[in-house]
Amino acid sequence: MTAAFDAAGLDDLSPAAALVRLLEAGWQAAARYPLAWHLPAVSAEQDASRHAPVLGRLLELIERGQESGDLDAALPPGWLLTACLAIGRAAEEEVKAGRMTIDEASHAVHCSFLRQLGLVSAPHR
Repeated sequence: MTAAFDAAGLDDLSPAAALVRLLEAGWQAAARYPLAWHLPAVSAEQDASRHAPVLGRLLELIERGQESGDLDAALPPGWLLTACLAIGRAAEEEVKAGRMTIDEASHAVHCSFLRQLGLVSAPHR
């Protein structure tokens, strides 16, 4: 996952475009390894460790986007990160339960993240 983020060139994009690219890279990696969708539940600490590469990059993008005015700054970055993680977990549960495909979950997460962070549609890259 970290290699996918490094290759995505996030630092060269606007915060909004980098957010979309981060999500795309993450979901593409998740789609390549479908067994990861069925890993057993772990403790909150282990879950945070498992998601650390994603969470660190996402928090940086939220902060950068709020500072630049590309993302809504009405809510604290930490809260938005927590809410984004909850959306990701909800998508994971939908896939595990067979109610959504990985593609459907990916689309739902993209739309939800962008709206939650103050964007209505995906920015141009």
